[in-house]
Amino acid sequence: MGETVRVAAVQAEPVWLDMEATTDKTIRLIAEAATGGADLIAFPETWIPGYPVFLWSYPVYEQMQFVARYHANSPAIDGPQIARIREAAQQHSITVVVGFSEKDAGSLYMSQAVIGPGGDLVLHRRKLKPTHAERTLFGEGDGSDIKVIDTPLGRVGALQCFEHLQPLTKYAMYAQNEQIHVAGWPCLGILGNVPALSPESIMACTQTYALEGSAFVVAATQIMSDDGARKFPTADGGPTPVYTGGGGYARVYGPHSAMITQPLDPTEEGIVYADLDLSDIDLAKNTVDPAGHYARPDVTRLVFDDRPRKPVITPREQAAVELDSLDFNGPVELEPQDRLREPAPTQL
Repeated sequence: MGETVRVAAVQAEPVWLDMEATTDKTIRLIAEAATGGADLIAFPETWIPGYPVFLWSYPVYEQMQFVARYHANSPAIDGPQIARIREAAQQHSITVVVGFSEKDAGSLYMSQAVIGPGGDLVLHRRKLKPTHAERTLFGEGDGSDIKVIDTPLGRVGALQCFEHLQPLTKYAMYAQNEQIHVAGWPCLGILGNVPALSPESIMACTQTYALEGSAFVVAATQIMSDDGARKFPTADGGPTPVYTGGGGYARVYGPHSAMITQPLDPTEEGIVYADLDLSDIDLAKNTVDPAGHYARPDVTRLVFDDRPRKPVITPREQAAVELDSLDFNGPVELEPQDRLREPAPTQL
């Protein structure tokens, strides 16, 4: 058995639509996880200021009462809320992976930040493609966000929610030799009996990520209480109509896909811990490594463009992009078995 890494997965309720109070709670949970001996703590998707359940609850014209508050309570990556979280990471010498609604000028993004134990921002990413109704509120990331980074704990990566159903996105992560993966999720089951969005389906795809990627997967989820559901009231003051109660499914899966933590009750706030032996990954990949020895690049390959994209660039940047495009899209020398045969002449 090799040296272990202790990880902590959060299952908790944000202070809905309140970024200051949720930041305070984030810092308390960081301190709790550090006291519990954790080297890394993982928070859910859009933990700050809570997942926008109103997108799934009301027609668009009834959402406006929440949209302005959501914008006002979405932190900037260089704002005081993220700075406080970075200070807490440094104070407690712990790696923090936090999901938040990022405000950048007039746009919002479903973002994740990986903060090192020294308080440094080692990865800032945005959800590549917001899911369904989320696209009415959030912008998109780009290929530069699909990244696995070296840390003192191992190679760490993160995705959010239904990015775990995107086969090519997952494969791009697997190919970067990811060892510890953070899966950020909102409160599960908020859409009631929709099978594709059920907690069972969501945990199945999270577990599949561990199996396919031969990685440890740390899943963090939100919960929603009765009081929380009333933060998004109906006209008569009742709770949001998609509320089903609870929604917490924080857990950790090993590289052979077995769950290695004891789950909390879906309505209970808390932190689950797991001690990871990264040498277990070698044994898992010895059996199946879809982006390594088990791949068939002569049959199927992924073209992965990891360049950042911006809507406005300077002429100097444009020249660099064009030069880079020549390198990316230029002629490729094919192996003999890859070359297509000339078609036979058509007989008239």
